[in-house]
Amino acid sequence: MDYKNASLSPKQRTEDLLKRMTAEEKIGQLVQPFGWKTYTKNEDNTIEVTDEFKAQIAQGGIGSLYGTLRADPWTEVTLENGLSPKEGAEAINTIQRYVLENSRLGIPILFGEECSHGHMAIGATVFPVPLTIGSTWNTELYREMCRAVAAETRSQGGAATYSPVLDVVRDPRWGRTEETFGEDPHLVAEFAVASIQGLQGERLDGEDSLLATLKHFVAYGASEGGRNGAPVHMGLRELHEVDLHPFKKAVEAGAMSVMPAYNEIDGVPCTNNKYLLHDVLREQWGFDGFIITDCGAINMLVSGHNTAATGEEAAAQALKAGIDMEMSGTMFRTYLLKALEAGLVTEEELDLAAGRVLEMKFRLGLFDRPYTDPERAEQIIGSQAHADLARQVAAEGVILLKNEGATLPLRADMGKIAVIGPNANTPYNQLGDYTSPQAPGQIVTVLEGIRSRFGDDADHRVLYAPGCRIKGDSREGFAYALECASQADVVVMAIGGSSARDFGEGTIDLRTGASVVTEHSWSDMECGEGIDRATLQLMGVQLELVQEIHKLGKPVVVVYINGRPITEPWIDEHAHAIVEAWYPGQEGGHAIADILFGDVNPSGRLTVSIPKEVGQLPVNYNAKRTRGKRYLETDLEPRYPFGYGLSYTRFEYSNLTVEPAVIPVDGETTVRIDVTNAGDREGAEVVQLYISDLAASVTRPEKALKGFRKIRLGAGETRTVSFTIGREQLELIGMDLKPVVEPGEFRIMVGPDSTRGETASLRVQE
Repeated sequence: MDYKNASLSPKQRTEDLLKRMTAEEKIGQLVQPFGWKTYTKNEDNTIEVTDEFKAQIAQGGIGSLYGTLRADPWTEVTLENGLSPKEGAEAINTIQRYVLENSRLGIPILFGEECSHGHMAIGATVFPVPLTIGSTWNTELYREMCRAVAAETRSQGGAATYSPVLDVVRDPRWGRTEETFGEDPHLVAEFAVASIQGLQGERLDGEDSLLATLKHFVAYGASEGGRNGAPVHMGLRELHEVDLHPFKKAVEAGAMSVMPAYNEIDGVPCTNNKYLLHDVLREQWGFDGFIITDCGAINMLVSGHNTAATGEEAAAQALKAGIDMEMSGTMFRTYLLKALEAGLVTEEELDLAAGRVLEMKFRLGLFDRPYTDPERAEQIIGSQAHADLARQVAAEGVILLKNEGATLPLRADMGKIAVIGPNANTPYNQLGDYTSPQAPGQIVTVLEGIRSRFGDDADHRVLYAPGCRIKGDSREGFAYALECASQADVVVMAIGGSSARDFGEGTIDLRTGASVVTEHSWSDMECGEGIDRATLQLMGVQLELVQEIHKLGKPVVVVYINGRPITEPWIDEHAHAIVEAWYPGQEGGHAIADILFGDVNPSGRLTVSIPKEVGQLPVNYNAKRTRGKRYLETDLEPRYPFGYGLSYTRFEYSNLTVEPAVIPVDGETTVRIDVTNAGDREGAEVVQLYISDLAASVTRPEKALKGFRKIRLGAGETRTVSFTIGREQLELIGMDLKPVVEPGEFRIMVGPDSTRGETASLRVQE
C-alpha cells in the first residue's frame, strides 16, 4: 500500500489513502473529541481506553484528540488523578497503539494540546503569559522559549498546539488581553514569526517540533466593548492592514494550521467566512495547511449566530467555507454524513478536507513514528534549563512604570521589608489562564523570591500579610498588614488581578496568610477567557489597603500582577515606585526580586497603552489624526504610552540619519541612530522606529511602529543602531485592498517609546 511507503511524498501517500477510505472514515478524520475523556487511570498509574472511545474507532475512527494531557478544573484532571510527564507519554502511546491496532487502515491520531505559555499538562514549565512575553520586545528570547515548549510537548506525544494568539487588542477590558502580545500589528507579527520558527523548527517531523495553530482568525481582539466573541464592526481595508497582518506574516513564515475566531465581522461569522478562509488565506496567501475550528464554533452557527437552521446546514456551511477539522464539538460527526447524503456538500469537498488533515499527519511523521519515548519526556519536561529560561523571560518582561527618588533598586543592606497584598504569596494568581495544577513548591511567589534574597535572615527581615483578597470587601486583614508595614523600612505591595480558576486550594486567613480550606469555594478570578470587565480599576478593597499603608509614611513599591492594564490614578500619583509584571509565570517571584534588588536592570516596555481612566478607551497609540482633540473631563493621552518603560540607567539618542533621503517607490533606505548609555550601570534599551505617512490616498495612523531592536549597553557605551526601510515599512492597503507604496513625504522617528524620539524626513517619488 503506497500510503505506508515512507519514500513517497506526503501528497502521494495522502492520495493513495483517500482512495481506500469510506465516507464515514473520511468524516472521522475531521473530528476531534476531548482527549481526556478517552481513557481511565488505573491504580498502578497505567491507563485504559474507554468503551466509548473504542466504539468511535470502530464506527469510522477519529482524526485527532484535543487536550488529552490537559489538566485544569474544566477537565477535572488534578495532581491526584492526573498523569506525570512519563505517565502522560505512556498514556499517549497506549491510545495511539489501540488506534493503530484496531482500525481498518491504521491511521494515527493527531494529539493537539494547549501551549499558550507552556504545555498545559502536569509537570510542564509554566512560562509568563504572552502579554509579558510581548513586553520583553525580544523575539529571539521568545523563539528560544517556543523551542522549549515544543520539546516538552512533543516529548509526551503532542504534535499540535493551539497557539500563538495573534489577536491585536483594541480594548483591554477584554479578558483575553493577557493572551495577546499587545495592540500593534507589526509587533504582533514579529512575535508571530518567532513563534512559528520556534514551535515548528526546521521540519515538522522533528522530535522537538510542534504544529503551530494561528488564532483567532480574525479580529477577535476588536469586539464590541471588549466582550469575548462579540460582533466586530470593521471595514475590509482596516482588517487587511491591521488584524490580518500578523497572520499573513506567520503564514509566510511557514504556519500550517489556522483556527477561525468565534466572532462575526460585518454579519459573517469567521467559522463560515469563505472570503477569509479560502479567498484570502488560500488563494491570496498560498496557505497550504489545514483549518480547525475553535471549541463548539460550528454549534454557534445554529445557536448564536443563527446562520443555519439545522445541524446539517451548519456542518455544510463550515465545510464549504474551508473548515477541515472540528475541535471538540460533535457537529461534523453527527450531521456531516447526513449533509453529504442530502447533497448539501459534495464528496470532493469532503475529500479536500480529509486530505488536508491526512497530509499534515504525514508531514508530522505520525505514520512513520507514531510513538514517543516516555524516558525522554521525563528528562525534558520541567527541566532546570527551562525554569531558568522562564525566569529570564519574566525578568525581561517586567516593566518599571515609576521610580520616584530612585526608590528602586532596593539596597541589599536595608533593614526590614514588608511584603503585603493578595498577590504576594498566592501561586496561581501569577500564572494566568490556561494553566495546569501545580505541585507544592513548583511556583516561586513574590514573597518567596524576596525571602530568598535574605537567606537565614529572611524570617527576621521579611514580614508578610495578605491584607485582603483580589475581590470582596473584607478588611479583616488590614490591621495585621498595617502592623507588618509599621515595622518595615520599605513596603512592597503585590496587588492586581487573577486569572486563576478554582484548583481546590481553598483560601487564606487574611490576618495571618495561612491556608484555610473551607466547604465554600472562593474565586478571585477577574480576568481570563470569558471574564471581561466594565472598568480597569482594582477590584475589592485593594486600593483602600494601599492608601492605608501609605499613611504610615514608608516608601511604597507597588507590584502589579495582572492580565490587563490597571487604571488607578491615586496609585500613579502616590506610590514611590510601580512595577508592572503582568502574569510572570512559575519563576515570577525570582524575576521580580531580581528587578527590585537590581540584579536585573528592568528592560520591559509596554505593548498596550494604559489609559488614565476607562472612559478614554480606545487609547491605542496608532490612532488616526481625526480621532478628536479631547473629552470635556480629560484629554486623550494615556497615563503610560505604548513602548514606555523605565530603567535604572539613562539612554540618549543622537545623530539620526536617513540615507538616502529620497528613494523610488520600490527603493530602500537605511536609518541609523546612535544610542548611548549615559548612566553608571549596564542596561538594555528597546530602540523603536515609527513612521508617519504625512499625506496619502486614505487616512493613516498618526504614527506606526515599523521596527525595533533590543540592545544591551555597558555604562558609557555608544552603539549605532540601523534599520532598513523599504516597501514593507512604507506600504498601505489601498481602496482596492492591495498593498501599495505611494509617493510623498514620510516622517521617521526613532526613540524610546511612541511619544518621543529623534525625527528626520524621507521622500518617496515615482
